[in-house]
Amino acid sequence: MTNKKKKNTKFLPTISCARSLDKADPLAHFRSKYHIPKINGKTCIYLCGNSLGLQPKSTKKHIRQELLDWKELGVEGHFHGKFPWFSYHHFVNKEAAKIVGAKPSEVVIMNSLTVNLHLMMVSFYRPTSKSYKILIEEHAFPSDKYAVASQAEHHGFKAKDAIVEIKARKGEVTLRTEDIIDKIKELGSELALVMIGGVNYYTGQFFDLEAITKAGHRAGAKVGFDLAHAAGNVPLKLHKWGVDFAVWCSYKYLNSGPGGTSGVFVNEKHGNNTKLHRFAGWWGNDEKSRFQMPDKFLAQKGAAGWQISNAQILPMAAHKAALELFAEAGMANLRKKSLLLTAFLEFLIEDINREAGEERYKILTPSEPASRGCQISIVAHRSGKETFNSLTERGIIADWREPDVIRVAPVPMYNSFMDVFAFAAILRQTNS
Repeated sequence: MTNKKKKNTKFLPTISCARSLDKADPLAHFRSKYHIPKINGKTCIYLCGNSLGLQPKSTKKHIRQELLDWKELGVEGHFHGKFPWFSYHHFVNKEAAKIVGAKPSEVVIMNSLTVNLHLMMVSFYRPTSKSYKILIEEHAFPSDKYAVASQAEHHGFKAKDAIVEIKARKGEVTLRTEDIIDKIKELGSELALVMIGGVNYYTGQFFDLEAITKAGHRAGAKVGFDLAHAAGNVPLKLHKWGVDFAVWCSYKYLNSGPGGTSGVFVNEKHGNNTKLHRFAGWWGNDEKSRFQMPDKFLAQKGAAGWQISNAQILPMAAHKAALELFAEAGMANLRKKSLLLTAFLEFLIEDINREAGEERYKILTPSEPASRGCQISIVAHRSGKETFNSLTERGIIADWREPDVIRVAPVPMYNSFMDVFAFAAILRQTNS
């Protein structure tokens, strides 16, 4: 991976350039399928899909259908609703699997993100006195840190001994793939689990998940990923890469509502392994015998066997609405536009610095397109919080991270090149 920047000759720092890019955008019509928030009656520029995605206009229809079935059928909605609740996870698995590069049997939608992470670690973090360490990345999302630390302590280890953070080199912010692999080699047989975020929430760096998986397996460790900032954002091939497990939320790039349901991937090589430890519940029991109330748990095949409780029908209905739009747009098309959006944003920020004669804004996110999704993390060297507040006052919804980082995410599903241009124009005017 390299962060060497190349001069971009495709763009101009002009409104006509932005309009031309929007006119040529084959996905531009998807914007009209989403509700764009307003501030003081004016449509805002929403660049915060990395925290909460926008609501598809079809979401209400999908949730209303389940409310109608509940109203008219009561408990019979489990079998006689338009989309029977008993089988509801089957209605979302196929499209969810496409997004993460998996077989439908390797994916199940259930629970919430960190709950699922804990459930996966019950099965895939099986430490011994000699092999007990967990590798995570520096600046991992706090919830991941809490989860892995509590799992280590649950097994009788001190978190400070069990948790190993791979850190960036001095003077650098993002991690080098070779350094991650070298750390895995260094830990060797002591390493029980590699558990890294697919895209780092702070820097926006997209890690080389295939290379990390191979290195972890060579060391004899299990490999899992938190894809909260990756699912629906970057191309994923979990099955092909041989990843052991993964978890993700649906409320960021997957646009399925605040606190939305979560996804789980369990590689098929583990899916039918009844010797794996797991926490069992009746919704994970074989569907054919579930309502016979057997005394002994018989797991469904594949990832569905990790289910515990009833499907979350209303959140899953919102997820179903969102996934239908992804199926229509196609991840390959979304990725192509995403790369163009972030390249345009990078170009405009560099143009601001050129015009100012100084590095007023520094991009933390790797410049290498393959090493990032649609989030760009920007350091404001002067009056960062004031700059962010000014953006907010002028109708830009972005995200602030202490001490000086503005995170912006031009999401290809509903953001335009004019959104990016307008953001940069305000940034250009601020502290000029």
